[in-house]
Amino acid sequence: MSKGDDDHDGDSESLEVARTTVPEHKESTFFRVTFKELLRAGKSAKVDVETVFTHHQTPYPATISQTEPQLVLYTGNVYFYSPYKTTSEKTVVKLSSSSIESYTKVKPVLQSESEITYGPYENTAPFTTEEMKVHCENNSPFLAVSSLRRLVEVSHWGNIAIEENVDIRHTGAILKGSFSRYEYQRDKSGANSVWSFKTLLPAAATDVYYRDEIGNISTSNLHELLDSVEVELRPRFPLFGGWKTNYLLGYNLPSYEYLFNDGDRYVLKIRFVDHIYDNQQIDQAYIRVILPEGAENIELKTPFKVVRGPDERHYTYLDYWGRPVITAYKSDLVEQHIQDFEVHYTFHKWELLREPLMIVVSFYLLFAAVIVWVRLDFSISKDAASESRMRVSGLLEQLQSVHDQRVAAYQAYDDAINKFKSSKDNAAFVSNRKKVDADYKQLTQIITDLQAKLKAEASDTADRVSELQKLDRQVKDQIQLAVTYGEKVVQGKIGKQQYIEAENMTNAKKEELVEKMDAILENL
Repeated sequence: MSKGDDDHDGDSESLEVARTTVPEHKESTFFRVTFKELLRAGKSAKVDVETVFTHHQTPYPATISQTEPQLVLYTGNVYFYSPYKTTSEKTVVKLSSSSIESYTKVKPVLQSESEITYGPYENTAPFTTEEMKVHCENNSPFLAVSSLRRLVEVSHWGNIAIEENVDIRHTGAILKGSFSRYEYQRDKSGANSVWSFKTLLPAAATDVYYRDEIGNISTSNLHELLDSVEVELRPRFPLFGGWKTNYLLGYNLPSYEYLFNDGDRYVLKIRFVDHIYDNQQIDQAYIRVILPEGAENIELKTPFKVVRGPDERHYTYLDYWGRPVITAYKSDLVEQHIQDFEVHYTFHKWELLREPLMIVVSFYLLFAAVIVWVRLDFSISKDAASESRMRVSGLLEQLQSVHDQRVAAYQAYDDAINKFKSSKDNAAFVSNRKKVDADYKQLTQIITDLQAKLKAEASDTADRVSELQKLDRQVKDQIQLAVTYGEKVVQGKIGKQQYIEAENMTNAKKEELVEKMDAILENL
């Protein structure tokens, strides 16, 4: 409610409004308006009063077929209901269409297209009533939110998560008969049905999702505007009178736009309800605000009267005491209730380090426990056979690794021979060969030492390693032949074709021997 002076029509200010009673008319609801300044005798003031009524238009008839238009009946008062005498008044009824079935006629009254004007009436007595009924066509979507469960989760790591669980229904004339999707799409029948509606989110909204019990609903479109994010929501089926649906709409907001602090004292300023659709009406709204764990001295401030619910605790990852949850209820909300409320609380900044430290300490204790576990021997007496098997397993792992290196040395011999054939540099060949010989001898000696250790633990395994060494000596003989053939072909003592045949023979023999060695190791 606002007031403007006659001398300053452009200036207006909000006035304090409070519910009151009149003893003789307890069946009616009255409000007391308090001026900020005393209205002296002979002075006047202009007061603008905006009142919103919900569920005030009744479908009449209550049921219609898919192709019929929707007719509604509005019941009100012809006169301005006031405890004071009204010197002059006029009531203007603006309808959604010019198709009017009937309306109350209290002279003077005038109809012009979709507008009905009652009055002017002079010197109306206090508490005067005269029932006014208007029966007209109205195919507007009669949507109503039966229940809105709004969740606001605050994180001091820079994010505020919003999730709205919306039960929405069509309160218009109930659909009579069956629904034909074919006729609906062909003739665009069902003028009062709801195919889709648009929801406006804050301009900073990100990660928007729209789903129901089945899963994600892909029939939605999102448009980023200058001052908001417009989401076109399309249910899985069009809504006719009496039909309803449920959906979840969620998004994230940056906390720096809604969360403010002075030291350890924080205030959250965010909307109690947000825009769901144009001219919205919400029968019941339930809001839960989840604050960070450790928040205390909590105070709720709302721009209108709400019912404060019991405080709760919400537990999630790494929570110990649980996060405090503030709950509040409010019935009969409209677009004018899209206002910010405030939650004041105290939160110590060192609380932000608690969860990271919990993770660090948890991993530290886990690793420490593993280290202790693997080092402890829980056996009552030593198992000599088991320990021997473990030693043999370790020796075999070393043997496999050294054998792989020795096979690589075989390839190093081949590389040195090929390089010698192309460069014909005998000095470089001798140098490369000496280096490979030294590596080969060292690896062979290591395997011999491992064989000696295995003989003390498992003689049969040592015998197999002995076979491995015999095959190695045969491979070394083939390598020596390859070296001899390489020197001869470089010196021109044998022809190229003869060398190729000899090389193929030695390579085939080496591959066969290496395969036998691999088979022995695999069986071990």
